[in-house]
Amino acid sequence: MRKNVRFRDADWILLGLALAIAAIGLAEIYSTTAHTALAGQVKRQVYWVGIGTLVAIALSRFDYHRVIELSPWIYGACILALGSLLIVGRSISGAKRWLAFGGLTFQVSEMAKLVIILVVTAYFAGRQGKSVTWRDYLNLGALAGLPVVLVAMEPDLGTALTFLPIVAAGFFMAGIRPKQIAVLALLGAMMLPVGWHFLKPYQRERLISYVHPSQDTQGSSYQGTQSKIAIGSGGLWGKGFANGTQSRLGFVPVSHADFIFAAFAEEQGFVGTLVILVLYLALLLRLLDGAQTAGDRAGSLLLVCFAAVLFFQVAVNVGMMIGFFPITGIPLPLMSQGGSAALFTFLGLGLAMSVNMRRFVN
Repeated sequence: MRKNVRFRDADWILLGLALAIAAIGLAEIYSTTAHTALAGQVKRQVYWVGIGTLVAIALSRFDYHRVIELSPWIYGACILALGSLLIVGRSISGAKRWLAFGGLTFQVSEMAKLVIILVVTAYFAGRQGKSVTWRDYLNLGALAGLPVVLVAMEPDLGTALTFLPIVAAGFFMAGIRPKQIAVLALLGAMMLPVGWHFLKPYQRERLISYVHPSQDTQGSSYQGTQSKIAIGSGGLWGKGFANGTQSRLGFVPVSHADFIFAAFAEEQGFVGTLVILVLYLALLLRLLDGAQTAGDRAGSLLLVCFAAVLFFQVAVNVGMMIGFFPITGIPLPLMSQGGSAALFTFLGLGLAMSVNMRRFVN
């Protein structure tokens, strides 16, 4: 095994796949906003993709072990930032999810995903060969539960839910037992009535519209209905770039952000959506392949947890566009407009490249 780290060993194919998806996203953001007051959004996204790429390359040069060692301090800073949002956070439509720095806004909950990945990795990295105990569930549940509660209080239930696949992936890698899965599933089912009590009225309406999608197509079911119309109208080949009537006429809401998949499907059709889904699949498989060849357990855990949250976001976002899942505020990674979300993804890619560069190092 080599002792030196070579920059060429970074997973450039992984970064290339991510940039290909981001480029398609930029084109779609331009297509859906060029004729509107949001025309400047594509320039902002180009900026964030460029910054994210540079950050990913720079982070790949750092030893991921050192980043994991700093996870307690990073976790503490994240909790302070999430707590401060409830006091000084910028309120948009009644939600305090952003910290303002001059003319820029920053969504702390996006960075919290990366923090949870580091915390889960640090917790299980040195536990090889040990079975998962109920104390582990309590300890890690408390560590992950605090940011979940803080993010849900913003309120941002969609982002809070993205923490769960990270923790689940960590327990899976650590060796969760079938009996424990059954007990957790039972406890989760028992907590559903309690969770319903704490939901905001608009969140309850989204769940009701999911169960009864035809009940209020001009109200709570409007977003889901319009996204399905847009996807269906795209047919096999789509209507062509910048020719999506549902998005251009404003029927599909926030078509440059959370609903970008519906706008893309209308313009590029089944063939276009198949291409983008294959790119996502290739990205995820590349991460899992990196987990298999990682030099140690910490690297494997980090990559699997990162792949888990990306898969969850893609599956839920696409699923809610076709009515398979209720509408939530979960963006499509690398495609949806949003600087904080893009930065989180590229930071994760940078750590993944760091793992790949050090797989042959003693």
